[in-house]
Amino acid sequence: MEKEKLVELAYKASEYSYSPYSHFKVGAALITEDGSVFTGCNVENSSYGATICAERTCALKAVSEGHRKFKMIAVVSGSNEYTYPCGICRQFLSEFMDGDGVILVHDKNKGIKEYTLSEMLPEAFHL
Repeated sequence: MEKEKLVELAYKASEYSYSPYSHFKVGAALITEDGSVFTGCNVENSSYGATICAERTCALKAVSEGHRKFKMIAVVSGSNEYTYPCGICRQFLSEFMDGDGVILVHDKNKGIKEYTLSEMLPEAFHL
């Protein structure tokens, strides 16, 4: 799948964001080792600790359908500027993505930036 298409799917997913508190819509789309694609958006909660990020939403959808190996994820937001996964999401992704897995972020004026998971999360924790 083209990187641009994955970014497009992430923007589409952000349209479903439930973000009445921050008004910060985030979308993510990931592709698994076998080519399956899953999307997700952020879902906020008035008890902020119960909020779930877009990256974990799409990852949970993939895992709940039996997929355990992720190749690439795109993360976007309504700000139209680069939006990076938070630390929790980076650690969560490391459970299912090798260090050379790709993380894409997008800015509507500057285009796509690409990182490996190891670049974004050096020395990830693993048991």
